[in-house]
Amino acid sequence: MSKQIDWLYHRKSCITCKRAEASRDAIGVEVKETVNATKTRFDADEALALLDGVDTLIAMKGQKVETFDLKNDRPDDAMLLARLMGPTGNLRAPTARIGRTLVVGFNEEVYARVFGG
Repeated sequence: MSKQIDWLYHRKSCITCKRAEASRDAIGVEVKETVNATKTRFDADEALALLDGVDTLIAMKGQKVETFDLKNDRPDDAMLLARLMGPTGNLRAPTARIGRTLVVGFNEEVYARVFGG
């Protein structure tokens, strides 16, 4: 049984977002709330606020995957922002929250593991 994404931040024109969407569709993940990253921007403070109530951050860029235990060993804000923010100074897309996990970026294997149940 697949899981549900509580909150999804993405851009329709983003190639990575399209690949992530195709992966989610293949797994059969339902999205509860979607935020259009083209219309709504998250600055550094707002991005850090998204981590409230999050125990695990999984940040992906290409094949690089980093997992942070925010509950027991939270890195400093500068390290977190380096994983959360894109080159424009806004939250990276796609970003998805599932339960107490925040997933930033896209990696097919990670999506299968996290969203596949």
